[in-house]
Amino acid sequence: MPNFDITTADLALELENQRLQRELRARLAELRSCRARMVGAIERERRRIERDLHDATQGRLVSLAMSLGFLEAMLPNDPGAAKPIAREARQAVAATLEELRELSQGIYPSVLVERGLGAALSELCDRSPLPAALEICVTRRLAPEVEAAAYFVASEALANAAKHSHALEVCVRAWQREHLLILEVSDDGIGGTSPGGGSGLRGLADRVEGVAGALVVSSSAGAGTTVRAEIPCG
Repeated sequence: MPNFDITTADLALELENQRLQRELRARLAELRSCRARMVGAIERERRRIERDLHDATQGRLVSLAMSLGFLEAMLPNDPGAAKPIAREARQAVAATLEELRELSQGIYPSVLVERGLGAALSELCDRSPLPAALEICVTRRLAPEVEAAAYFVASEALANAAKHSHALEVCVRAWQREHLLILEVSDDGIGGTSPGGGSGLRGLADRVEGVAGALVVSSSAGAGTTVRAEIPCG
Protein backbone atom coordinates (compact mmCIF):
# COMPACT_ATOMS: atom_id res chain seq x y z
CA MET A 1 0.00 0.00 0.00
CA PRO A 2 2.73 2.57 0.76
CA ASN A 3 4.31 1.85 -2.60
CA PHE A 4 0.96 2.46 -4.25
CA ASP A 5 0.64 5.81 -2.44
CA ILE A 6 4.14 6.83 -3.54
CA THR A 7 3.39 5.89 -7.13
CA THR A 8 0.17 7.88 -7.08
CA ALA A 9 1.94 10.91 -5.62
CA ASP A 10 4.72 10.64 -8.18
CA LEU A 11 2.18 10.41 -10.98
CA ALA A 12 0.30 13.43 -9.71
CA LEU A 13 3.55 15.38 -9.45
CA GLU A 14 4.56 14.36 -12.96
CA LEU A 15 1.19 15.42 -14.34
CA GLU A 16 1.47 18.76 -12.56
CA ASN A 17 4.98 19.25 -13.95
CA GLN A 18 3.76 18.50 -17.45
CA ARG A 19 0.91 20.99 -17.03
CA LEU A 20 3.30 23.67 -15.81
CA GLN A 21 5.69 22.99 -18.69
CA ARG A 22 2.86 23.27 -21.21
CA GLU A 23 1.76 26.51 -19.62
CA LEU A 24 5.33 27.83 -19.66
CA ARG A 25 5.79 26.90 -23.31
CA ALA A 26 2.52 28.60 -24.18
CA ARG A 27 3.55 31.75 -22.36
CA LEU A 28 6.96 31.78 -24.01
CA ALA A 29 5.33 31.34 -27.41
CA GLU A 30 2.97 34.21 -26.68
CA LEU A 31 5.89 36.39 -25.58
CA ARG A 32 7.77 35.60 -28.79
CA SER A 33 4.66 36.33 -30.84
CA CYS A 34 4.08 39.57 -28.97
CA ARG A 35 7.68 40.62 -29.53
CA ALA A 36 7.41 39.85 -33.24
CA ARG A 37 4.21 41.90 -33.48
CA MET A 38 5.86 44.81 -31.68
CA VAL A 39 8.92 44.71 -33.93
CA GLY A 40 6.68 44.53 -36.99
CA ALA A 41 4.55 47.44 -35.80
CA ILE A 42 7.62 49.57 -35.11
CA GLU A 43 9.07 48.81 -38.53
CA ARG A 44 5.76 49.57 -40.25
CA GLU A 45 5.52 52.88 -38.40
CA ARG A 46 9.10 53.76 -39.31
CA ARG A 47 8.41 53.05 -42.95
CA ARG A 48 5.15 55.01 -42.83
CA ILE A 49 6.91 58.09 -41.46
CA GLU A 50 9.67 57.67 -44.04
CA ARG A 51 7.09 57.53 -46.84
CA ASP A 52 5.20 60.51 -45.42
CA LEU A 53 8.35 62.60 -45.28
CA HIS A 54 9.20 61.64 -48.86
CA ASP A 55 5.74 61.89 -50.38
CA ALA A 56 4.29 64.95 -48.68
CA THR A 57 7.22 67.34 -48.98
CA GLN A 58 8.57 66.42 -52.38
CA GLY A 59 5.96 68.39 -54.33
CA ARG A 60 6.69 71.52 -52.32
CA LEU A 61 10.44 71.17 -52.83
CA VAL A 62 10.08 70.63 -56.58
CA SER A 63 7.94 73.76 -56.79
CA LEU A 64 10.46 75.67 -54.69
CA ALA A 65 13.35 74.56 -56.92
CA MET A 66 11.50 75.76 -60.02
CA SER A 67 10.71 79.11 -58.37
CA LEU A 68 14.36 79.58 -57.44
CA GLY A 69 15.36 78.81 -61.02
CA PHE A 70 13.00 81.50 -62.31
CA LEU A 71 14.31 83.87 -59.66
CA GLU A 72 17.91 83.29 -60.67
CA ALA A 73 17.08 83.95 -64.32
CA MET A 74 15.13 87.14 -63.62
CA LEU A 75 17.33 88.85 -61.04
CA PRO A 76 20.00 90.25 -63.40
CA ASN A 77 17.54 91.89 -65.81
CA ASP A 78 14.31 92.49 -63.89
CA PRO A 79 14.79 92.62 -60.10
CA GLY A 80 11.35 94.11 -59.57
CA ALA A 81 9.56 91.22 -61.22
CA ALA A 82 11.64 88.81 -59.17
CA LYS A 83 10.26 90.08 -55.85
CA PRO A 84 6.91 88.19 -56.01
CA ILE A 85 8.75 84.98 -56.86
CA ALA A 86 11.11 85.48 -53.92
CA ARG A 87 8.10 86.03 -51.66
CA GLU A 88 6.45 82.83 -52.91
CA ALA A 89 9.71 80.95 -52.37
CA ARG A 90 9.89 82.16 -48.75
CA GLN A 91 6.29 81.05 -48.21
CA ALA A 92 7.07 77.66 -49.74
CA VAL A 93 10.03 77.24 -47.39
CA ALA A 94 7.85 78.11 -44.39
CA ALA A 95 5.13 75.69 -45.50
CA THR A 96 7.65 72.91 -46.08
CA LEU A 97 9.20 73.40 -42.66
CA GLU A 98 5.75 73.26 -41.06
CA GLU A 99 4.89 70.10 -42.98
CA LEU A 100 8.16 68.48 -41.95
CA ARG A 101 7.45 69.38 -38.34
CA GLU A 102 4.02 67.78 -38.51
CA LEU A 103 5.21 64.66 -40.28
CA SER A 104 8.19 64.21 -37.99
CA GLN A 105 5.60 63.76 -35.24
CA GLY A 106 3.75 61.17 -37.31
CA ILE A 107 0.88 63.56 -38.10
CA TYR A 108 -0.78 63.81 -41.49
CA PRO A 109 -0.99 67.24 -43.16
CA SER A 110 -3.38 69.37 -41.13
CA VAL A 111 -5.69 70.15 -44.06
CA LEU A 112 -6.25 66.41 -44.55
CA VAL A 113 -7.08 65.90 -40.87
CA GLU A 114 -9.28 68.97 -40.50
CA ARG A 115 -11.04 69.32 -43.85
CA GLY A 116 -10.78 65.98 -45.59
CA LEU A 117 -9.55 64.57 -48.87
CA GLY A 118 -11.23 67.06 -51.21
CA ALA A 119 -9.67 70.10 -49.57
CA ALA A 120 -6.28 68.38 -49.32
CA LEU A 121 -6.29 67.44 -53.02
CA SER A 122 -7.34 70.98 -53.93
CA GLU A 123 -4.37 72.35 -52.00
CA LEU A 124 -2.04 69.89 -53.73
CA CYS A 125 -3.28 71.00 -57.15
CA ASP A 126 -3.01 74.68 -56.25
CA ARG A 127 0.67 74.35 -55.43
CA SER A 128 1.55 71.94 -58.24
CA PRO A 129 4.40 73.18 -60.46
CA LEU A 130 2.29 72.04 -63.45
CA PRO A 131 -1.23 73.35 -64.15
CA ALA A 132 -3.42 70.80 -62.36
CA ALA A 133 -7.17 70.31 -62.77
CA LEU A 134 -9.18 68.59 -60.04
CA GLU A 135 -12.34 66.54 -60.48
CA ILE A 136 -13.65 65.08 -57.23
CA CYS A 137 -16.86 63.33 -56.29
CA VAL A 138 -16.37 62.15 -52.72
CA THR A 139 -19.35 63.10 -50.59
CA ARG A 140 -18.25 61.99 -47.13
CA ARG A 141 -15.24 61.67 -44.89
CA LEU A 142 -13.45 58.37 -45.23
CA ALA A 143 -11.29 56.42 -42.82
CA PRO A 144 -8.05 58.32 -42.03
CA GLU A 145 -5.85 55.60 -43.51
CA VAL A 146 -7.87 55.64 -46.75
CA GLU A 147 -7.69 59.43 -47.09
CA ALA A 148 -3.98 59.39 -46.29
CA ALA A 149 -3.21 56.72 -48.89
CA ALA A 150 -5.10 58.62 -51.59
CA TYR A 151 -3.48 61.92 -50.62
CA PHE A 152 0.05 60.58 -50.83
CA VAL A 153 -0.62 58.84 -54.14
CA ALA A 154 -1.71 62.19 -55.57
CA SER A 155 1.25 64.01 -54.02
CA GLU A 156 3.84 61.58 -55.40
CA ALA A 157 2.19 61.39 -58.83
CA LEU A 158 2.08 65.20 -59.14
CA ALA A 159 5.73 65.47 -58.09
CA ASN A 160 6.76 62.79 -60.59
CA ALA A 161 4.83 64.51 -63.38
CA ALA A 162 6.58 67.81 -62.63
CA LYS A 163 10.02 66.21 -62.59
CA HIS A 164 9.90 63.61 -65.35
CA SER A 165 6.89 63.80 -67.66
CA HIS A 166 7.57 66.98 -69.72
CA ALA A 167 3.80 67.43 -69.50
CA LEU A 168 1.86 70.64 -70.09
CA GLU A 169 -0.88 69.80 -67.62
CA VAL A 170 -2.09 67.15 -65.22
CA CYS A 171 -5.52 66.08 -63.99
CA VAL A 172 -6.42 64.62 -60.60
CA ARG A 173 -9.69 62.70 -60.32
CA ALA A 174 -11.21 61.06 -57.25
CA TRP A 175 -14.58 59.34 -56.92
CA GLN A 176 -16.37 56.55 -55.11
CA ARG A 177 -17.74 53.47 -56.83
CA GLU A 178 -19.70 51.21 -54.52
CA HIS A 179 -17.20 50.38 -51.75
CA LEU A 180 -14.10 51.66 -53.54
CA LEU A 181 -12.34 55.00 -53.56
CA ILE A 182 -10.70 55.50 -56.94
CA LEU A 183 -7.99 58.11 -57.45
CA GLU A 184 -6.35 58.84 -60.80
CA VAL A 185 -3.58 61.26 -61.67
CA SER A 186 -3.05 61.63 -65.44
CA ASP A 187 -0.60 63.79 -67.37
CA ASP A 188 -0.14 64.53 -71.07
CA GLY A 189 3.61 64.00 -71.02
CA ILE A 190 6.01 61.70 -72.80
CA GLY A 191 5.02 58.53 -70.92
CA GLY A 192 7.31 55.54 -70.80
CA THR A 193 7.40 55.27 -67.02
CA SER A 194 8.21 51.76 -65.79
CA PRO A 195 5.20 50.24 -63.97
CA GLY A 196 7.63 49.11 -61.29
CA GLY A 197 8.77 52.70 -60.90
CA GLY A 198 11.40 53.94 -58.50
CA SER A 199 11.39 53.83 -54.73
CA GLY A 200 8.63 56.44 -54.59
CA LEU A 201 6.15 54.39 -56.61
CA ARG A 202 7.14 51.19 -54.80
CA GLY A 203 6.50 52.94 -51.51
CA LEU A 204 3.10 54.09 -52.74
CA ALA A 205 2.23 50.56 -53.84
CA ASP A 206 3.16 49.30 -50.37
CA ARG A 207 1.04 52.00 -48.76
CA VAL A 208 -2.00 51.26 -50.92
CA GLU A 209 -1.63 47.50 -50.45
CA GLY A 210 -1.40 48.15 -46.72
CA VAL A 211 -5.05 49.29 -46.79
CA ALA A 212 -6.07 46.35 -49.02
CA GLY A 213 -5.98 48.43 -52.19
CA ALA A 214 -4.17 48.23 -55.52
CA LEU A 215 -1.99 50.68 -57.46
CA VAL A 216 -1.68 50.53 -61.25
CA VAL A 217 0.62 52.69 -63.41
CA SER A 218 -0.18 53.01 -67.13
CA SER A 219 2.50 54.80 -69.15
CA SER A 220 2.79 54.09 -72.87
CA ALA A 221 5.54 55.97 -74.67
CA GLY A 222 4.15 59.21 -76.10
CA ALA A 223 0.76 58.78 -74.42
CA GLY A 224 1.30 60.25 -70.98
CA THR A 225 1.13 58.53 -67.61
CA THR A 226 -1.82 57.58 -65.42
CA VAL A 227 -1.41 56.50 -61.81
CA ARG A 228 -4.57 54.82 -60.50
CA ALA A 229 -5.29 53.68 -56.96
CA GLU A 230 -8.33 51.65 -55.93
CA ILE A 231 -8.84 51.56 -52.18
CA PRO A 232 -11.66 49.86 -50.25
CA CYS A 233 -13.52 52.51 -48.27
CA GLY A 234 -16.38 50.59 -46.64
